[in-house]
Amino acid sequence: MESVDLDALSKYTEISDNARFFLEHSEKKTIYTLTVRISEERILAADCYVVYHNTARGPAKGGIRLSPHVTLEETIDLAERMTWKTALVKLPFGGGKTGIVIDPATMTLFERINLIHEYVHIMQGDLLSGAYVPAPDLGSTPQDMAIIYGETHRLDSVTGKPPRVGGLPGRLEATGRGVAHAVRLGLMKFLGKPVEGATVAIQGFGNVGSWTAKFLADWGAHVVAVSDITSGIYDPRGLDIERLRAFAAQHGEIKDASGEKLTNKELLGLKVDCFVPAAVGNVLTGDTAGNVKAPLVVEGANGPTTPIADKILADKGVKVVPDILANSGGVIASYIEWRKAKSGSITGKQEVFDSIEQLIGSTAEEVCGLAEEKGISCRMAAQVTAVREVISAMHDRGWL
Repeated sequence: MESVDLDALSKYTEISDNARFFLEHSEKKTIYTLTVRISEERILAADCYVVYHNTARGPAKGGIRLSPHVTLEETIDLAERMTWKTALVKLPFGGGKTGIVIDPATMTLFERINLIHEYVHIMQGDLLSGAYVPAPDLGSTPQDMAIIYGETHRLDSVTGKPPRVGGLPGRLEATGRGVAHAVRLGLMKFLGKPVEGATVAIQGFGNVGSWTAKFLADWGAHVVAVSDITSGIYDPRGLDIERLRAFAAQHGEIKDASGEKLTNKELLGLKVDCFVPAAVGNVLTGDTAGNVKAPLVVEGANGPTTPIADKILADKGVKVVPDILANSGGVIASYIEWRKAKSGSITGKQEVFDSIEQLIGSTAEEVCGLAEEKGISCRMAAQVTAVREVISAMHDRGWL
């Protein structure tokens, strides 16, 4: 699925033929086979896709995804989304992504460490030159990033490291913090409601969903439903998020947690103030978007809404805060960590949270202003803003 429609965007900003060529084509698409000899009898092998979409604004930035289902097409899409995300919030990065086709649950720690070593061996030129700055993504962890640092010996070669290994306090919570703040801003902007007392349903209870739920609950919202791939839990009075987070941390899922059960389909149809899709892409489709009863959707996941679903939501009057704005807290924190690695400065957790909220807040004002000026959706306004930034950078670089 294309992350932007350049034909639609060209109605609101100038896109020359040459600029369109750059934006429609990834700069670099590489396919490797990571091969590790585990024992005399066994070889571990995994396909690996590395994509740089556009680096006009800075080095390619994007996480390492470990999944048996990741494809080259998905990796291309995610790299492009990172181009728009970093441009939208004015970070000096371009868009990149790595997809490694393997189920991380099937590897031992020894095998995993050796697989990451092989990845660094193949990618060492780009990692050491700073052309690509990876981070954790689905299936990868801060420990994996620490292993990458151990191989490169450069703190700025990778972000998302554990705080004790040159990482950033608050990085683990950063994406969820940004999504929660986007919910808070959206409630006030579109519904005229404070976060205190607002009702929220969250699909997905991994890193992003669980931290989003925690921050919203801490701020006084009633998180009435959450779900993961196994099950959903509902309480109209508001869930005990700390209890659920502890249960999920212990059991790896919330299926057997106490409380009223509901399906993901039922969660979509709850009458709440805000629905947060924070699991995987393409959960709001032509078949499911009509079930949404919340007047506000804040996208915690990458690409949770298909174009058809987007139109259905717009026709229903549902306001959508797009992913490239709502979940940008993670890459904002990555930039702070990258800058910290270069300068040697000490940065506290609250400073990280304040920076995320300030940048998302100022970007939201810019996006909402353009949306109102042009009479377009927030998604379209965010994409127009991001595309303008990238095109301007390509002019600055002499590419155009």
